[in-house]
Amino acid sequence: MRNGSARLGATFGSGLGSGLGLGGLAGLAVRAVRAALLAEVRCAGCGSVTPGAACGALCPQCAEAVAPLQRPACPGCGEMFGKTSGQMPEGAVSGEAGHAVGAVPGPMVDVSVERMPGENFGEKLGEVPGEICGEAVGETGREAQAALCARCQAVPRPWGRVLVYGEYQGRLKDMILGYKFSARLDYGRRLQECALAAFEAGLAAHPELSGCEALVPVPLHPRRLLARGFNQSRELARLISARRGLPIWQHALVRVRRTTPQMRLARGARAENIRGAFAGRAELVAGRQLLLVDDIMTTGATLEECARALLHAGAKRVDVLALARA
Repeated sequence: MRNGSARLGATFGSGLGSGLGLGGLAGLAVRAVRAALLAEVRCAGCGSVTPGAACGALCPQCAEAVAPLQRPACPGCGEMFGKTSGQMPEGAVSGEAGHAVGAVPGPMVDVSVERMPGENFGEKLGEVPGEICGEAVGETGREAQAALCARCQAVPRPWGRVLVYGEYQGRLKDMILGYKFSARLDYGRRLQECALAAFEAGLAAHPELSGCEALVPVPLHPRRLLARGFNQSRELARLISARRGLPIWQHALVRVRRTTPQMRLARGARAENIRGAFAGRAELVAGRQLLLVDDIMTTGATLEECARALLHAGAKRVDVLALARA
Protein backbone atom coordinates (compact mmCIF):
# COMPACT_ATOMS: atom_id res chain seq x y z
CA MET A 1 0.00 0.00 0.00
CA ARG A 2 3.04 2.31 0.31
CA ASN A 3 3.15 2.88 -3.44
CA GLY A 4 -0.60 3.40 -3.43
CA SER A 5 -0.29 6.06 -0.69
CA ALA A 6 2.37 7.89 -2.68
CA ARG A 7 0.12 7.92 -5.74
CA LEU A 8 -2.77 9.15 -3.59
CA GLY A 9 -0.66 12.03 -2.21
CA ALA A 10 0.53 13.00 -5.65
CA THR A 11 -3.01 13.00 -6.93
CA PHE A 12 -4.20 15.29 -4.11
CA GLY A 13 -1.29 17.65 -4.66
CA SER A 14 -2.00 18.02 -8.35
CA GLY A 15 -5.69 18.55 -7.57
CA LEU A 16 -5.02 21.36 -5.10
CA GLY A 17 -2.55 23.00 -7.46
CA SER A 18 -5.11 23.11 -10.24
CA GLY A 19 -7.77 24.70 -8.06
CA LEU A 20 -10.22 21.82 -8.02
CA GLY A 21 -13.15 22.09 -5.63
CA LEU A 22 -13.96 19.61 -2.91
CA GLY A 23 -16.14 17.58 -5.25
CA GLY A 24 -13.32 17.24 -7.74
CA LEU A 25 -10.89 16.26 -5.00
CA ALA A 26 -13.29 13.62 -3.73
CA GLY A 27 -13.53 12.11 -7.18
CA LEU A 28 -9.76 12.06 -7.53
CA ALA A 29 -9.47 10.41 -4.12
CA VAL A 30 -11.90 7.64 -5.07
CA ARG A 31 -10.03 6.97 -8.30
CA ALA A 32 -6.68 6.95 -6.51
CA VAL A 33 -7.91 4.48 -3.91
CA ARG A 34 -9.31 2.24 -6.63
CA ALA A 35 -5.99 2.33 -8.49
CA ALA A 36 -4.10 1.46 -5.30
CA LEU A 37 -6.38 -1.49 -4.56
CA LEU A 38 -6.19 -2.79 -8.11
CA ALA A 39 -2.40 -2.57 -7.94
CA GLU A 40 -2.34 -4.93 -4.93
CA VAL A 41 -1.31 -8.50 -5.62
CA ARG A 42 -2.94 -11.02 -3.33
CA CYS A 43 -1.97 -14.62 -2.67
CA ALA A 44 -4.01 -17.01 -4.80
CA GLY A 45 -4.25 -19.35 -1.81
CA CYS A 46 -5.12 -17.32 1.28
CA GLY A 47 -5.84 -13.87 -0.16
CA SER A 48 -3.18 -12.03 1.81
CA VAL A 49 -1.40 -9.08 0.17
CA THR A 50 1.86 -10.31 -1.35
CA PRO A 51 4.08 -7.35 -2.34
CA GLY A 52 6.19 -7.90 -5.43
CA ALA A 53 4.55 -11.21 -6.35
CA ALA A 54 3.22 -12.02 -9.79
CA CYS A 55 -0.51 -12.16 -10.33
CA GLY A 56 -1.82 -15.60 -9.36
CA ALA A 57 1.23 -16.44 -7.24
CA LEU A 58 1.16 -17.86 -3.72
CA CYS A 59 2.60 -16.26 -0.62
CA PRO A 60 5.61 -18.08 0.89
CA GLN A 61 3.44 -19.78 3.52
CA CYS A 62 0.94 -21.14 1.00
CA ALA A 63 3.71 -22.15 -1.42
CA GLU A 64 5.27 -24.20 1.36
CA ALA A 65 1.88 -25.67 2.31
CA VAL A 66 1.23 -27.01 -1.21
CA ALA A 67 4.80 -28.14 -1.88
CA PRO A 68 5.10 -31.74 -3.05
CA LEU A 69 5.64 -34.34 -0.37
CA GLN A 70 9.08 -35.82 0.11
CA ARG A 71 7.61 -39.12 1.22
CA PRO A 72 7.69 -42.39 -0.77
CA ALA A 73 4.47 -44.15 -1.66
CA CYS A 74 3.20 -47.55 -2.72
CA PRO A 75 3.47 -47.76 -6.52
CA GLY A 76 0.19 -49.61 -6.78
CA CYS A 77 -2.19 -47.40 -4.81
CA GLY A 78 -0.27 -44.22 -3.97
CA GLU A 79 -0.67 -44.79 -0.23
CA MET A 80 2.13 -42.97 1.57
CA PHE A 81 4.67 -44.77 3.68
CA GLY A 82 5.01 -43.05 7.05
CA LYS A 83 1.75 -41.17 6.49
CA THR A 84 0.99 -40.37 10.12
CA SER A 85 3.74 -41.45 12.48
CA GLY A 86 6.67 -42.62 10.43
CA GLN A 87 5.06 -46.04 9.97
CA MET A 88 4.26 -47.75 6.71
CA PRO A 89 0.62 -48.25 5.73
CA GLU A 90 -1.19 -51.17 7.29
CA GLY A 91 0.28 -54.38 5.98
CA ALA A 92 3.06 -52.68 4.02
CA VAL A 93 6.15 -54.72 3.21
CA SER A 94 9.56 -53.09 3.50
CA GLY A 95 12.30 -53.86 1.00
CA GLU A 96 15.36 -52.49 -0.75
CA ALA A 97 13.53 -49.88 -2.83
CA GLY A 98 14.35 -46.82 -0.72
CA HIS A 99 11.51 -46.75 1.78
CA ALA A 100 13.13 -44.39 4.26
CA VAL A 101 11.01 -41.31 4.86
CA GLY A 102 12.35 -38.56 2.59
CA ALA A 103 14.03 -41.01 0.20
CA VAL A 104 12.07 -39.89 -2.85
CA PRO A 105 12.59 -36.23 -3.84
CA GLY A 106 9.92 -34.14 -5.51
CA PRO A 107 6.26 -35.11 -5.97
CA MET A 108 5.28 -38.54 -4.75
CA VAL A 109 5.92 -41.14 -7.41
CA ASP A 110 5.94 -44.88 -7.18
CA VAL A 111 9.25 -46.44 -6.39
CA SER A 112 8.97 -49.05 -9.04
CA VAL A 113 7.04 -51.90 -10.41
CA GLU A 114 7.51 -52.88 -14.03
CA ARG A 115 4.34 -54.54 -15.21
CA MET A 116 1.84 -54.02 -17.93
CA PRO A 117 -1.74 -53.63 -16.73
CA GLY A 118 -2.91 -56.70 -18.62
CA GLU A 119 -0.11 -59.07 -17.61
CA ASN A 120 -1.47 -59.90 -14.20
CA PHE A 121 -5.11 -59.69 -15.06
CA GLY A 122 -5.47 -61.90 -18.12
CA GLU A 123 -6.87 -59.80 -20.95
CA LYS A 124 -9.55 -62.20 -22.13
CA LEU A 125 -13.03 -61.15 -23.04
CA GLY A 126 -15.33 -61.44 -20.09
CA GLU A 127 -12.48 -61.50 -17.58
CA VAL A 128 -12.43 -58.62 -15.12
CA PRO A 129 -9.05 -56.84 -14.80
CA GLY A 130 -8.00 -56.43 -11.21
CA GLU A 131 -8.62 -60.04 -10.20
CA ILE A 132 -5.58 -62.05 -9.16
CA CYS A 133 -4.43 -64.67 -11.68
CA GLY A 134 -1.25 -66.15 -10.27
CA GLU A 135 1.54 -63.69 -9.62
CA ALA A 136 1.05 -60.66 -7.39
CA VAL A 137 3.24 -58.21 -9.26
CA GLY A 138 4.41 -59.87 -12.46
CA GLU A 139 7.95 -60.89 -13.43
CA THR A 140 9.95 -58.00 -12.01
CA GLY A 141 11.88 -59.63 -9.18
CA ARG A 142 11.41 -59.63 -5.45
CA GLU A 143 12.67 -56.05 -5.07
CA ALA A 144 9.70 -54.69 -7.04
CA GLN A 145 7.32 -56.95 -5.15
CA ALA A 146 8.65 -55.58 -1.86
CA ALA A 147 7.88 -52.04 -3.05
CA LEU A 148 4.14 -52.75 -2.97
CA CYS A 149 2.01 -52.55 0.14
CA ALA A 150 0.42 -55.84 1.20
CA ARG A 151 -3.02 -54.85 -0.13
CA CYS A 152 -1.66 -54.23 -3.63
CA GLN A 153 0.32 -57.46 -3.52
CA ALA A 154 -2.89 -59.30 -2.68
CA VAL A 155 -5.05 -57.53 -5.28
CA PRO A 156 -3.01 -55.63 -7.91
CA ARG A 157 -4.57 -52.52 -9.37
CA PRO A 158 -5.52 -52.47 -13.07
CA TRP A 159 -2.89 -49.92 -14.09
CA GLY A 160 0.85 -49.57 -14.51
CA ARG A 161 1.99 -46.68 -12.32
CA VAL A 162 0.36 -44.16 -10.02
CA LEU A 163 1.67 -40.59 -9.92
CA VAL A 164 0.48 -38.36 -7.08
CA TYR A 165 1.49 -34.78 -6.33
CA GLY A 166 0.65 -34.49 -2.64
CA GLU A 167 -1.52 -35.40 0.28
CA TYR A 168 -5.16 -34.36 0.36
CA GLN A 169 -4.99 -32.04 3.34
CA GLY A 170 -4.23 -28.46 4.34
CA ARG A 171 -3.91 -25.78 1.69
CA LEU A 172 -3.90 -28.23 -1.23
CA LYS A 173 -7.23 -29.67 -0.08
CA ASP A 174 -8.67 -26.17 0.40
CA MET A 175 -7.65 -25.16 -3.12
CA ILE A 176 -9.10 -28.29 -4.73
CA LEU A 177 -12.42 -27.91 -2.91
CA GLY A 178 -12.57 -24.18 -3.62
CA TYR A 179 -11.86 -24.78 -7.28
CA LYS A 180 -14.51 -27.48 -7.65
CA PHE A 181 -17.34 -26.23 -5.48
CA SER A 182 -16.85 -22.51 -4.80
CA ALA A 183 -15.98 -21.22 -8.28
CA ARG A 184 -12.42 -20.32 -7.24
CA LEU A 185 -11.21 -20.57 -10.81
CA ASP A 186 -8.16 -18.50 -9.87
CA TYR A 187 -6.79 -21.66 -8.25
CA GLY A 188 -6.85 -23.45 -11.59
CA ARG A 189 -3.42 -22.45 -12.91
CA ARG A 190 -1.64 -23.38 -9.70
CA LEU A 191 -3.36 -26.77 -9.57
CA GLN A 192 -2.42 -27.38 -13.20
CA GLU A 193 1.20 -26.63 -12.30
CA CYS A 194 1.02 -29.19 -9.49
CA ALA A 195 -0.32 -31.83 -11.88
CA LEU A 196 2.44 -31.02 -14.37
CA ALA A 197 5.07 -31.30 -11.61
CA ALA A 198 3.80 -34.77 -10.70
CA PHE A 199 3.92 -35.85 -14.33
CA GLU A 200 7.41 -34.47 -14.95
CA ALA A 201 8.77 -36.14 -11.81
CA GLY A 202 7.19 -39.44 -12.79
CA LEU A 203 8.55 -39.17 -16.33
CA ALA A 204 12.05 -38.50 -15.04
CA ALA A 205 11.93 -41.54 -12.78
CA HIS A 206 10.17 -43.87 -15.24
CA PRO A 207 11.03 -43.30 -18.92
CA GLU A 208 8.36 -45.79 -20.03
CA LEU A 209 5.81 -43.07 -19.33
CA SER A 210 7.17 -41.25 -22.37
CA GLY A 211 5.13 -43.72 -24.41
CA CYS A 212 1.93 -42.02 -23.24
CA GLU A 213 -0.14 -41.10 -26.29
CA ALA A 214 -3.08 -39.24 -24.75
CA LEU A 215 -4.52 -37.87 -21.52
CA VAL A 216 -7.92 -39.21 -20.46
CA PRO A 217 -9.74 -37.17 -17.77
CA VAL A 218 -12.20 -38.97 -15.52
CA PRO A 219 -15.57 -37.88 -16.96
CA LEU A 220 -18.48 -36.31 -15.11
CA HIS A 221 -22.07 -37.27 -15.72
CA PRO A 222 -23.60 -34.71 -18.15
CA ARG A 223 -25.95 -33.39 -15.45
CA ARG A 224 -23.09 -32.80 -13.02
CA LEU A 225 -21.01 -31.22 -15.77
CA LEU A 226 -23.88 -28.87 -16.56
CA ALA A 227 -24.28 -27.92 -12.90
CA ARG A 228 -20.55 -27.30 -12.29
CA GLY A 229 -19.78 -25.83 -15.69
CA PHE A 230 -16.46 -27.63 -16.14
CA ASN A 231 -14.74 -30.96 -15.58
CA GLN A 232 -11.93 -30.34 -13.09
CA SER A 233 -10.01 -33.42 -14.27
CA ARG A 234 -9.94 -32.15 -17.83
CA GLU A 235 -8.79 -28.71 -16.67
CA LEU A 236 -5.98 -30.26 -14.62
CA ALA A 237 -4.69 -31.99 -17.76
CA ARG A 238 -4.46 -28.81 -19.84
CA LEU A 239 -0.94 -27.72 -18.85
CA ILE A 240 0.48 -31.23 -19.28
CA SER A 241 -1.13 -31.29 -22.72
CA ALA A 242 0.35 -27.92 -23.67
CA ARG A 243 3.87 -28.64 -22.41
CA ARG A 244 4.12 -32.21 -23.68
CA GLY A 245 2.01 -31.99 -26.82
CA LEU A 246 -0.34 -34.72 -25.64
CA PRO A 247 -3.98 -34.62 -26.74
CA ILE A 248 -6.78 -34.65 -24.17
CA TRP A 249 -9.26 -37.33 -25.15
CA GLN A 250 -12.26 -36.26 -23.15
CA HIS A 251 -14.55 -38.59 -25.10
CA ALA A 252 -12.37 -41.71 -24.80
CA LEU A 253 -14.14 -42.58 -21.57
CA VAL A 254 -17.88 -42.09 -21.14
CA ARG A 255 -19.92 -42.11 -17.96
CA VAL A 256 -22.91 -44.26 -18.81
CA ARG A 257 -24.91 -43.86 -15.63
CA ARG A 258 -25.28 -41.32 -12.87
CA THR A 259 -23.94 -42.23 -9.44
CA THR A 260 -24.01 -40.86 -5.92
CA PRO A 261 -20.94 -38.62 -5.37
CA GLN A 262 -18.22 -40.83 -3.89
CA MET A 263 -17.37 -38.32 -1.16
CA ARG A 264 -20.82 -38.86 0.37
CA LEU A 265 -20.25 -42.59 0.80
CA ALA A 266 -18.31 -44.73 3.25
CA ARG A 267 -15.17 -46.27 1.82
CA GLY A 268 -16.69 -49.74 1.68
CA ALA A 269 -19.64 -48.59 -0.45
CA ARG A 270 -17.68 -46.76 -3.12
CA ALA A 271 -16.66 -49.68 -5.31
CA GLU A 272 -20.25 -50.90 -5.62
CA ASN A 273 -21.54 -47.38 -6.25
CA ILE A 274 -19.23 -46.81 -9.20
CA ARG A 275 -19.28 -50.31 -10.72
CA GLY A 276 -20.28 -50.29 -14.39
CA ALA A 277 -20.49 -46.49 -14.52
CA PHE A 278 -17.94 -46.05 -17.35
CA ALA A 279 -17.36 -47.34 -20.86
CA GLY A 280 -14.28 -46.92 -23.03
CA ARG A 281 -14.50 -46.14 -26.73
CA ALA A 282 -12.58 -48.85 -28.55
CA GLU A 283 -12.24 -46.80 -31.75
CA LEU A 284 -10.13 -44.30 -29.80
CA VAL A 285 -8.25 -46.29 -27.18
CA ALA A 286 -7.51 -49.69 -28.75
CA GLY A 287 -3.75 -50.31 -28.76
CA ARG A 288 -2.99 -46.99 -27.03
CA GLN A 289 -0.96 -46.09 -23.95
CA LEU A 290 -3.01 -43.67 -21.85
CA LEU A 291 -2.69 -41.53 -18.75
CA LEU A 292 -5.87 -41.35 -16.68
CA VAL A 293 -6.16 -38.00 -14.85
CA ASP A 294 -8.21 -37.16 -11.75
CA ASP A 295 -8.06 -34.65 -8.91
CA ILE A 296 -8.42 -36.84 -5.81
CA MET A 297 -7.69 -40.49 -5.11
CA THR A 298 -9.27 -41.88 -1.94
CA THR A 299 -9.99 -45.60 -2.19
CA GLY A 300 -9.17 -45.63 -5.90
CA ALA A 301 -12.54 -47.19 -6.75
CA THR A 302 -13.38 -44.61 -9.44
CA LEU A 303 -9.95 -44.81 -11.05
CA GLU A 304 -10.05 -48.61 -10.98
CA GLU A 305 -13.40 -48.67 -12.75
CA CYS A 306 -12.13 -46.19 -15.35
CA ALA A 307 -8.94 -48.18 -15.95
CA ARG A 308 -10.92 -51.41 -16.34
CA ALA A 309 -13.21 -49.76 -18.88
CA LEU A 310 -10.24 -48.52 -20.92
CA LEU A 311 -8.49 -51.90 -20.81
CA HIS A 312 -11.69 -53.71 -21.82
CA ALA A 313 -11.93 -51.31 -24.76
CA GLY A 314 -8.46 -52.44 -25.87
CA ALA A 315 -6.04 -49.91 -24.32
CA LYS A 316 -2.48 -51.25 -24.34
CA ARG A 317 -1.53 -49.66 -21.02
CA VAL A 318 -3.12 -47.31 -18.49
CA ASP A 319 -1.23 -45.22 -15.94
CA VAL A 320 -2.81 -42.89 -13.40
CA LEU A 321 -2.13 -39.34 -12.26
CA ALA A 322 -4.02 -37.98 -9.26
CA LEU A 323 -3.39 -34.52 -7.90
CA ALA A 324 -3.94 -35.51 -4.26
CA ARG A 325 -4.05 -38.77 -2.30
CA ALA A 326 -6.52 -38.94 0.59
